[in-house]
Amino acid sequence: MSKGTLLYAQSGGVTAVINATASAVISTARAKGIKVLAARNGILGALREDLIDTSKETAAAIAALAHTPGGAFGSCRYKLKSLEADRGKYERLLEVLRAHDVCWFLYNGGNDSADTAWKVSQLAKAFDYDLTCIGVPKTIDNDLAVTDTCPGFGSAAKYTAVSVREAALDVAAMAETSTKVFVYEAMGRHAGWLAAAAGLAGQGADDAPHIILLPERAYDEAAFLAKVKQVVERVGYCVVVASEGIQTADGRFVADAGGGTDSFGHTQLGGVASQLAARVKDGLGYKVHWTLPDYLQRSARHLASKTDWEQAQAVGKAAVQFALKGQNAVMPVIVRTSDTPYRWKIEAAPLHKVANHEKKMPAGFIRRDGFGITDKARAYLAPLIKGEAPLPYGSDGLPKYVTLKNVAVKKKLPAFEA
Repeated sequence: MSKGTLLYAQSGGVTAVINATASAVISTARAKGIKVLAARNGILGALREDLIDTSKETAAAIAALAHTPGGAFGSCRYKLKSLEADRGKYERLLEVLRAHDVCWFLYNGGNDSADTAWKVSQLAKAFDYDLTCIGVPKTIDNDLAVTDTCPGFGSAAKYTAVSVREAALDVAAMAETSTKVFVYEAMGRHAGWLAAAAGLAGQGADDAPHIILLPERAYDEAAFLAKVKQVVERVGYCVVVASEGIQTADGRFVADAGGGTDSFGHTQLGGVASQLAARVKDGLGYKVHWTLPDYLQRSARHLASKTDWEQAQAVGKAAVQFALKGQNAVMPVIVRTSDTPYRWKIEAAPLHKVANHEKKMPAGFIRRDGFGITDKARAYLAPLIKGEAPLPYGSDGLPKYVTLKNVAVKKKLPAFEA
């Protein structure tokens, strides 16, 4: 259709459906006669000129990406700073794009990735380089602005709700003589969407989860312990779901893994469940079990939401369509048009309205006592976990996933010096 190549890159923590987006990007571009290169390990691969020729993959392999979790081309946590602070890296990126005749750059990630795509679009314009940049949404945290939801979240939310419901049945069975309290830790640094999704596991006041701790509300240990005691005395046991990012009133994370900060400047979190479990045991004397699902939350393709899977492919297809139309510096976002029945569509949103804006749980989604979700939250969350996404299984009883060949293209530039 058109001369030039399209460069696709994955960024940040991967999801159960990010490869479904990649599959849609590549297949949509192929149908238009566009060659797609993929950066190995995200933006680092672009800077290093470590690019993968996806035309070496069969159509069957690209189709199989749609049901394969992880990041097929490798992702990375690597943030480019401002144009002023990292100008040399941005210019290097443009050199790589020029060297490989890249006309369209699609960056599949979250807030920071949207920001990078926006900055690259502005620099290309300054250098009079004809480049169309598209941010493609992805995150299990559901914290991207403008879009109603974000591909990756629905599947992680489904995994969370199902896991909490199943674990609660286990706890209920053992509560008389064993475990009284179970603490489940969900991902979510500043936004409690994933922990809130656990609320879908129960319907009534005595259904698990009995307590949800969200980062949007300050953690009060005395109030928490009192609530746990109250629930155990009423129900016989208590299931707690806690976001990893809960903080005290003075802004201190309850769980700080002590691992310093990553390239995005984020404190490494993890372990809030174990800390809460210890406080419950010491303060109330109950036997407690806890779990930290961690990567399981975002890699569980076997429990992916059909809604999420379809939306992940839709944003990938739309990203290519927007790019080929020359809609520069935009992101395909999901617009909800109806709750009942659930309906949605894809529209283009300016990248600068998405980049570095964080969408937190609305106050109206959080129960007045701060320990659960409201009916409004249920109406929003419920459609996102609906349906099962098809997954082929082998004779060994395990899912059949694909591993791409990922053949590198020949480099044309000097090695990248960080």
